[in-house]
This record gives sequence, C-alpha cells and structure tokens, in this order.
Amino acid sequence: MIVDDNTDAALLLREVLAADGHQVAMFGEPTTALEYALVHKPKACILDIGLPGMDGYELARRLRAISTMAGATLVALTGYGQSHDKVLSEAAGFDYHFVKPVDISELKAVFSRIR
Repeated sequence: MIVDDNTDAALLLREVLAADGHQVAMFGEPTTALEYALVHKPKACILDIGLPGMDGYELARRLRAISTMAGATLVALTGYGQSHDKVLSEAAGFDYHFVKPVDISELKAVFSRIR
C-alpha cells in the first residue's frame, strides 16, 4: 500500500513495484488508507510523512495498533530527512526511513526481503 498525496510520485512508485510483481493499492489521504488496511491487511506500507489531515507518523501508529497489521513492514518515504525525523519515524513504528528521491534499488531490496 502506498499513501502519498503527490499523485505523480505515487503512480510512478506503484508502476515500479507492480512491474516487480507486487499488488499495490494507492491512496492520497490517510483515512481511506487506514480503512483499506483494516480490511485488506497489506504486508507492506509506504507512507509519506507530510500527509493532509493526519501525518504519516500518526498513520503509522494507527496501523501498528491494528493487531493484524503488527507484522507489516512500514516504510517512510518522505522529504523529511533530518536526524530527528528518523527518530520520530522509528518511534512511530516505521521499519525503514527513505528520503525522496529514493534510490529505487534500495526500496526494491526492502521488498525482496518481504517476499
């Protein structure tokens, strides 16, 4: 699952992951993504931090609070790259923190480990 309010970036990322054989749901806002996760239980979530209405940190905390999402891999993919941003993402439950623009090979390596 990708959650990013930058539609162009999310579409490109979805295409890259789909080309590698992943099924990808994409959302521009966190509330709908949270509802989707409750039903579909994605194995991995790529979340932007600067989202409208609810930031990616809060979305990550809410995803981690869902018992069936406890084992999901959460990836922050954001423009926030300061050291304190990485501390905040770890505290929110993210497994990985990447700064945009991401090196696609690094992201693909994460997803190859999930399979």
